[in-house]
Amino acid sequence: MLVLAMDTATSTVTAGVVSLSVDGPPAVLAQRVDAGARKHGELLMPNVLAACAEAGVALRDVDAIVTGTGPGPFTGLRVGMVTAAALGDALGTPVHGVCSHDAIAREACAERLSGNLIVVTDARRREVYWAGYEAEGARVTGPHVEAPAVLVERLGGFPSVAAAGEKAEVTGLPVIGPASAGVAGLVAVAADALRAGTDPGPLRPLYLRRPDAVEPGARKRVSA
Repeated sequence: MLVLAMDTATSTVTAGVVSLSVDGPPAVLAQRVDAGARKHGELLMPNVLAACAEAGVALRDVDAIVTGTGPGPFTGLRVGMVTAAALGDALGTPVHGVCSHDAIAREACAERLSGNLIVVTDARRREVYWAGYEAEGARVTGPHVEAPAVLVERLGGFPSVAAAGEKAEVTGLPVIGPASAGVAGLVAVAADALRAGTDPGPLRPLYLRRPDAVEPGARKRVSA
């Protein structure tokens, strides 16, 4: 099975082609990774096409698409999810959404850790997104959004040995890779559903914050 994977939940824009066998781990055929906190829209499709060219496949050859659903800032995250949905619709290909933190954890825990892992990414506004994982990569808490100081305080009740993600250093724990979701991790999280041919259902972004824009309330009555 050929899978196109992408993620724009962080400041990194990632796209690649992965081969998924019946029972083996995902094999990365090509991957493009660019740092561009405000260039997600400019970088994603060129990365998709470059990865397909390197892997020697056309978009129509792809059997499924996997995209990170965050948590992440609204604008960047939307680019990846909308692109994945549009490609899926155009190609008649199923699109699976996975938590981007789960993908980071899956790669970080590829070699089993001796304790828990914290994945931390940038939420802007002096806050971070974070989630906690067991040594084998299973999520046990989160994702949450809060100030780094609040996260550090919470770590007392969630003893960890390492942290991953672009803001991992705020924890004070030893930092391991990756800093963002890679295509192998994205496909690994969705692997069971992909192999089973499960209907992925609608994509649901993990924004974790209420939108800044709100519907206006009723107009105030003006007395004559």
